[in-house]
Amino acid sequence: MFAVEQIPFTTPTLDLHALAPEIVLVGAIVVLILVDLFTDELSKRITSAIAGLGLIAALIPVLTLAATDESRSMFGGAYVVDRYSVILKALFLVSGYVVVLMSTHYIGEGDYWEGEYYTLILASVLGMMMMGSSRDMVTIFISLELLSIPAYMLAAWRKRDLNSGEAGMKYYLMGVFATAIMLYGISLLYGFAGTTLLSGIATAIDTGKAQSGVSLAIVFVLVGFAFKISAVPFHTWAPDTYQGAPTPVTAFLAVASKAAGFVALINLVFLAFPGQGTVVRAMLVPLAAITMTVGNLIALRQTNVIRMLAFSGVAQAGYMLVPLAVADLLPADRADNAMRALLVYLVIYAAMNLGAFAVVISVARRTGSAEIESMRGMFQWAPGMMMALSIFLGGFAGIPPAGGWFGKFVIFKTAMDAGPRVGYFLAGLIAVNSVIAAFYYVRIIWTMVSHSPDDIAQQPLRTPAALRAAVLITSVVVILTGIAPSLVSRITDTAVIVPTPSALPVVAPVTTIAPPP
Repeated sequence: MFAVEQIPFTTPTLDLHALAPEIVLVGAIVVLILVDLFTDELSKRITSAIAGLGLIAALIPVLTLAATDESRSMFGGAYVVDRYSVILKALFLVSGYVVVLMSTHYIGEGDYWEGEYYTLILASVLGMMMMGSSRDMVTIFISLELLSIPAYMLAAWRKRDLNSGEAGMKYYLMGVFATAIMLYGISLLYGFAGTTLLSGIATAIDTGKAQSGVSLAIVFVLVGFAFKISAVPFHTWAPDTYQGAPTPVTAFLAVASKAAGFVALINLVFLAFPGQGTVVRAMLVPLAAITMTVGNLIALRQTNVIRMLAFSGVAQAGYMLVPLAVADLLPADRADNAMRALLVYLVIYAAMNLGAFAVVISVARRTGSAEIESMRGMFQWAPGMMMALSIFLGGFAGIPPAGGWFGKFVIFKTAMDAGPRVGYFLAGLIAVNSVIAAFYYVRIIWTMVSHSPDDIAQQPLRTPAALRAAVLITSVVVILTGIAPSLVSRITDTAVIVPTPSALPVVAPVTTIAPPP
């Protein structure tokens, strides 16, 4: 007989303060479920208020955590709460709150189940918050699935709409396919490293052993997240999904979900693959170049605002890949600038994109269409919304005073700091693509200031208070970051992601089998 030697199990110590944002959000989800179960249909309209209050309440412990510089590590280093993760959690919570504001009347006036809708939104935001603190392949995967599975259902939320069903099905099938590829890469990395902890993987694969296999594993993992950020050629789901899903869900997918994908890439590139810069660069440089160029060229031909914003988002993903692609080429004293540049762009991009979708929802309430031509004459019947959308589109094009110019500047500067050849090549592509993008952004602005042949268009646009609040919040952020960019750079400069050593051995099997005496 064989004797089984048990290895003692140590109960992990939980830091409730560090986990407070997630705990509060879970509490809000439980309240939403209970309200949906035990109230009548009329009372269920308060679910949007509960969701909004839950997101704001979760922001309070985030602010208290931001007041301290202490880094808190749990589960053997697999889950870390530091200044970097706190900033990301604040971004996800605010983005989720703006999406709730955008959804209040859209979902309430449609034939939708409100309780389930807001429960799924908050569950997906919870996954995004966990992604910011994940320092282990297992926690990254759990976070990814927690944010993705609700998003699959939200994309198909208009159950009687064939386009929405198609959107959800495409998003789901492509997502499952990308997840399978990513999991295979993770399994290979675990085989080479003997651990799923990011810092442990970095240490193990720097030994020079099995480099070809390690390279293949890295490519597979990066491909999985390239789908999440809709990088070319893994972007095919994005246009149809964005157009078929409810517009607030589209905004949610285009901003918060994409940001979570980039957060995962940051964690991987800077913590798991710091010594594999050649492989990462060989994968991400062509991906960034193709993504920004294809996204802008296809956006030029779009006549629907939502599809145009979808392809514009593809191009924006190409810009945001640049700092990750050149991170290993930066001088040692500016190595962290790549991560900071990406964080700055994520914050500004989130505000611009959410604001643009909020205006589209507001205008579509009157016109019933998201076609660019339906916005003709907006300066007559919706001057405020026209100005707001012009600010957001100008920001996308990099035109001051909107904050987009600063986002593009830090990305461009990071590429230039990477030096000749790769850095200058990507910087030149950013400049050329910015000019191309300006054409379709300016085209929409020109359409809005053109006269409308419709006399009924003279009637002013009536926008619900929640939508106006969403537009106001995002407009203020975009303007402030444009005229005072030091505000956002001062915040992101404190966000430095550092490896957290594990409190556990690299290989820790649960049991071992010992021969009999």
